[in-house]
Amino acid sequence: MNTKLTLRLDDDLIRSAKRYAGSSGKTVSKLVADYFALLAADEVLPPAELTPRVRSLLGSLGGTEFGEDDYRRHLEHKYGR
Repeated sequence: MNTKLTLRLDDDLIRSAKRYAGSSGKTVSKLVADYFALLAADEVLPPAELTPRVRSLLGSLGGTEFGEDDYRRHLEHKYGR
């Protein structure tokens, strides 16, 4: 059963959502439904177990001076933004 839901959102956000929906071949309603389904799935599924390789990397940058801003600059340099 489908039920109508009214959302109050910023005009720019709505335009952006409609553009994204159009480019992905979905409706805004489908995007919202997919998002809500992801939220519900997160509640049910336990967190994924880390692979041995990822587990071995945990803490490898501990004590360094690299932070989120450094990573952002790296990405901007890498992708030319």
